[in-house]
Amino acid sequence: QVQLVESGGGLVQAGGSLRLSCAASGSIFSINAMGWYRQAPGKQRELVAVIGSDGSTNYANSVKGRFTISRDNAKNTVYLQMNSLKPEDTAVYYCNLEQQKPPTKYSSWGQGTQVTVSS
Repeated sequence: QVQLVESGGGLVQAGGSLRLSCAASGSIFSINAMGWYRQAPGKQRELVAVIGSDGSTNYANSVKGRFTISRDNAKNTVYLQMNSLKPEDTAVYYCNLEQQKPPTKYSSWGQGTQVTVSS
């Protein structure tokens, strides 16, 4: 069983910044990637950013240049620095951990943290 504990969400004005953290614990054996997804009311969950075990990153076009994902491998923790926030960034942000024990991949999710950006 994997536990993902997220923190750092909240209410911020447009143009402001927030930093999300997600710490993984429990049955950690071989992390492929850690990432952040978000889901706004009435919309599907979407990828925000992901970081691989080799440090490679991938971002949604809507957040490129504003958000930065990073990870501390020693702490099994992933961060999302969000700058220049916009009202359309308002959503519940979910942490995701992907592990692999070939040939099987395992995906774990956090409980979500609310980010609200006021105009």
